[in-house]
Amino acid sequence: MKTWQKVGIGIGVLAVAGGIVWYSVTQANKDVVTVQTTHAGKEHLVSIVTASGEVRPRTYSNVLAEGFGRITGIPVKEGDHVKRGDILMNVDRVQPSADVDAQAALEESMKASLESAQAAYRQAQADLRTQQANLQKAKSDNDRGELLIKNGIIPAQQYDLYKSTYDAAVSSVASATAHLAQTKAQVAQAQDVLSQSSATLVHLRDVLNKTTYRAPIDGVVSYIAMRVGEDVVPGIQNTTGSYLMTISDMSIVTSETMVDETDIINLRVGQPATVTIDALPGQSFTGTVTEVGSQAVLRSSGLATTQSTTGSQEARDFKVVVTMDHPPLSLRPGLSCTSKVVTAEKTDALAIPIQALAMRSRKQLEDAAKLASKDSSGSGVTLAAAKPDQTHGDGGQKDDIQGVFVVRNGKVTFVQVQTGISGVTDIEITGGLKEGDEIVTGSYKALRTLKPDTPVKVDNKTPVSSQPETT
Repeated sequence: MKTWQKVGIGIGVLAVAGGIVWYSVTQANKDVVTVQTTHAGKEHLVSIVTASGEVRPRTYSNVLAEGFGRITGIPVKEGDHVKRGDILMNVDRVQPSADVDAQAALEESMKASLESAQAAYRQAQADLRTQQANLQKAKSDNDRGELLIKNGIIPAQQYDLYKSTYDAAVSSVASATAHLAQTKAQVAQAQDVLSQSSATLVHLRDVLNKTTYRAPIDGVVSYIAMRVGEDVVPGIQNTTGSYLMTISDMSIVTSETMVDETDIINLRVGQPATVTIDALPGQSFTGTVTEVGSQAVLRSSGLATTQSTTGSQEARDFKVVVTMDHPPLSLRPGLSCTSKVVTAEKTDALAIPIQALAMRSRKQLEDAAKLASKDSSGSGVTLAAAKPDQTHGDGGQKDDIQGVFVVRNGKVTFVQVQTGISGVTDIEITGGLKEGDEIVTGSYKALRTLKPDTPVKVDNKTPVSSQPETT
């Protein structure tokens, strides 16, 4: 046999042997799933709810127009510190001032009319007392005349004089009484007119005072919406008046955020928080939750759900206010911010990565157990990468079980677990695992399709990026 023939035979033998080895390895690993794993261990977990919002002072006041007029002066500018009562804006006051002067003069006239009516009333009282005295004298003379004429001491003519004098006195008293009542009514009328005039004067003075706008609180002029020469109008019915400016008390600053409805149940007043402000990168400020909204707000419209007249399935938020402990002086209302509220914290908690959690229905687990039983008797093969069933005979996965896949003796076992608080990337395990258990964390495809008792190969190498480096 020639040399080249020997070489060819040797190469053929090696090729056949290599093929046999390759086939054996392929057959041995065709049902093996490559996974990434980690070990359950003790960690310090902090559960945080994050929400975005804006910086707002706890106390602020929007100054609105209270009357008609043209702005004649604005003695303050944005950023000025003002005290309560300081002048913020002046509106044309010519007409209101003239109205006040005219009404004040009219009120003085009404006062004089009242004094005249009161004097007439006093005079009527005096006249009535005089007529009553005359009546008393006339009555005495008449009584005496009746006695005398019975005894024949005086003539009838004299008695008639006494009687006529008495009758005249009675009429005079009645007239004086009526006049007194008339003057009393005139006094009451004058008092009513004066009261009406005084009320009108109070109204006109209020209108005049409202031409000068003063600071309702101590604070900073954070925004001025109007300019000198512009006209302002007051609110009418359901329409608010012209918006003039905002005064903000920046001594207590808050972060007002909207929290998703799925997180609101974990928030409580008094929980610690950290606030970051977009305008101040690299800085964070501590704070405390001081208000947790009790009414849901529609995310699209900003209206409370009780204000909506139609049913809606859109997302809902709740207002949460975090009061900052030591806000910087450079803060301005309206700055965008993010609040991170610590809702729970636990030291030495048994934890695993959140992505390691998997959901399987009870039917899926029972089917996998039956299939594994057949494999152990040699009557079947485990399909490690088969897709999980999506529906049952009852119409859906109504009996889902939360658990993790634990690697034991080269295969995975589905272990049901109970969870506690969640951190940023990890979650607490309160039951089902023990420290040091090796659990499957990836890949996503493997976790989605993995079945119990499936052979696995652990590969925890860091994947190499296929993207070219940039310079």
